[in-house]
Amino acid sequence: MIELNWIATTPLSRIYAAGRHGAKGSAAGLAMAELTDFELVQVMARRGMWSAADQACRDAYRRPAPAKPQAVEANGALLIWSGPDQFLVLSARGAGSALEKARLAFAGMASLSEQSDGRSLIRVSGPQARDMLAKVCSLDLHPAVFPAGTAAATSIDHTSVNLWRGEDSSDAAVFYLLVFATFAESLWHTLLDSGAEYGVTIDTAGAWQG
Repeated sequence: MIELNWIATTPLSRIYAAGRHGAKGSAAGLAMAELTDFELVQVMARRGMWSAADQACRDAYRRPAPAKPQAVEANGALLIWSGPDQFLVLSARGAGSALEKARLAFAGMASLSEQSDGRSLIRVSGPQARDMLAKVCSLDLHPAVFPAGTAAATSIDHTSVNLWRGEDSSDAAVFYLLVFATFAESLWHTLLDSGAEYGVTIDTAGAWQG
């Protein structure tokens, strides 16, 4: 009889190793970490229902639905623009059922897709974070163009990514990348290779705090 092991893993657990990577000596130019324990729901307004979905979002999350490329804090969740008439709701796992809350809020006006276990969330921060991303991303990430709270649906090394900028930490930019789980390892290697010349600190994986 075959015994199965049902230990939960993350998309990057097979290759994840905290510590220093790339150039040695001076302080690392950037830090990377996998963030876990989150719930993620995609909300796609049905045809002609965006206004109704926006009002429902205001009622449930106390913020308007993001109608432009941005990521906004909203009543215990982060609302992330992901395309015309659609957005993602990201929240910490255990803070209540994100899908059930969305079902109640958007019944009859939006299609929902639960994607918590189908995505990997990566945080990139540090004084060289923008330089590293500039190697692999065609977006202009200059702070005058891409300030904190800006979001985009883009590609990195031919991989679809939802990218947004969080609040700066210690005067260093912080970026978040949300990628389909099946492409997480490939993207992780791409980012590590691109940041190697600056030195990369791989932080211990931790839960998304919002």
